[in-house]
Amino acid sequence: MSKHDKYSINNTDYTIGQDNVQKWGFDVHNAVFGVSAGLIIIFLVAILITDPATAKAALDSVKSAIVNQFASLFIWAGNFFVFFCLALIVSPYGRIRLGGKDAEAEHTTLSWLSMLFAAGMGIGLMFWSVAEPAAYFTGWGGTTPLNVTPGTPEAFKVAMGATMYHWGLHPWAIYGVVALSMAYFAYNKGLPLSIRSVFYPILGDRTWGWAGHIIDILAVLATLFGLATSLGLGAQQAASGINHVFGTHGGLELQIGIIIVVTCVAIYSVAKGIDSGVKLLSNINMMVAVVLLIFVGLVGLAVSIDTIPKTVIGYVENFIPLSNPYDRADEKWMHAWTVVYWAWWISWSPFVGSFIARISKGRTVREFLIAVLIIPTAVTIVWMSVFGGQAIHQIMDHIGTLGAKGITQVPLAMFEMYDALPFGTILSFISVILILVFFVTSSDSGSLVIDSITAGGKVDNPVAQRIFWAAVEGIIAIALLWVGGTQAIEALQAGTISTALPFTFILLLMCVSLLMGFRTERNK
Repeated sequence: MSKHDKYSINNTDYTIGQDNVQKWGFDVHNAVFGVSAGLIIIFLVAILITDPATAKAALDSVKSAIVNQFASLFIWAGNFFVFFCLALIVSPYGRIRLGGKDAEAEHTTLSWLSMLFAAGMGIGLMFWSVAEPAAYFTGWGGTTPLNVTPGTPEAFKVAMGATMYHWGLHPWAIYGVVALSMAYFAYNKGLPLSIRSVFYPILGDRTWGWAGHIIDILAVLATLFGLATSLGLGAQQAASGINHVFGTHGGLELQIGIIIVVTCVAIYSVAKGIDSGVKLLSNINMMVAVVLLIFVGLVGLAVSIDTIPKTVIGYVENFIPLSNPYDRADEKWMHAWTVVYWAWWISWSPFVGSFIARISKGRTVREFLIAVLIIPTAVTIVWMSVFGGQAIHQIMDHIGTLGAKGITQVPLAMFEMYDALPFGTILSFISVILILVFFVTSSDSGSLVIDSITAGGKVDNPVAQRIFWAAVEGIIAIALLWVGGTQAIEALQAGTISTALPFTFILLLMCVSLLMGFRTERNK
């Protein structure tokens, strides 16, 4: 059956047809759910009949063409999003409260920060905090940021600065644009909590037609395939950690078993909802992460004290050179790292932005953007300095496996760094658990987002519907590993990154639409 909801914008009432269907315990938007589900089925069939190496080669070719041809667009768009968010913080629009002047926050500040951090960055920091700074310092892969000489004191500072450049203001600004836009039009204008709603000032009533359907369908596919990719890659890292800690030799079967466990826990969590599921796990995970950070920081206190200021200085000094896509001797490095990172953050922005929007009602625009940009960047500086600094010092001082061999495998880098620390086995075990729970929080928050988008922006949907999407994420990841292993996962990753090109233009239009909405507040 078709439902119609009323909303108001610019003091005018409108009615939209949501075209929702209630059947088999689901409450879904016909077009978005149907097309998305159909495309997913086609994709799964294609996995079974296509050679993974061929698919990877084709998608890698598309990704490389996009990265090479549109590198400047990605770099300048990322710079613009940072400037846009910082400008909003100091502008009069910063006083606008999401949900109206009397709206109250639904979650404590600590829980709110834990959830947005766990959804947006948690697992990435576990995966790259050792490998990335060490790779830049040693020139792993044949190139270094800003073409600095590997292994020098300058390389240390540039490596930490370049790492923060990829994990600091830029990704959070990308997420912040999507999250703030969705939250504003949902909570202040009464529109459905869906990406299409952001474009009403530009598209008008076409927002509820196929123009809006396509935007939401792209968001569903980017979110689902991005999460499936992360599940597959994360299973490989967790399996490497388990093998490293326990001396086992588990391969594909162990990776699939990990995905099954993570998916089952995610299904339980998503069925419990945000308060009893996602928020609880996020709070626990952040507490464990803080304990791990403090322990590693204290064990290498001298290294941490030395590295944190170098990271800050390296980030500030190299911010503008790293943001300039022209006349760079390290173009190969920029294309391999920065542009791919920007494309990945943009392709993930519908998922992370939608989830942050859902949990951010009652915050002012200024409070929201400070929490989404400044606080995570500060925390990441400390995290990267402690773990990355420890890794680089081990390499410089020829300590342990990293000092003897450098990076052998990216998934193993953190565990090899632990081997040279006291209680290394315990730290590795805790990190494996942390990785798994971070994947659970990413999976169930992603399921809630997909569930909302495919239901026309509704947030209180049947439990069966949430379980369905959590299960689909796991099934896709398992199918990829089972049929094509790492090649299939990397092929999907290349495909997901390719969706960043259309989403870059969508995010730029979001900024325009958001300002159009904010102007109505000032007129009031």
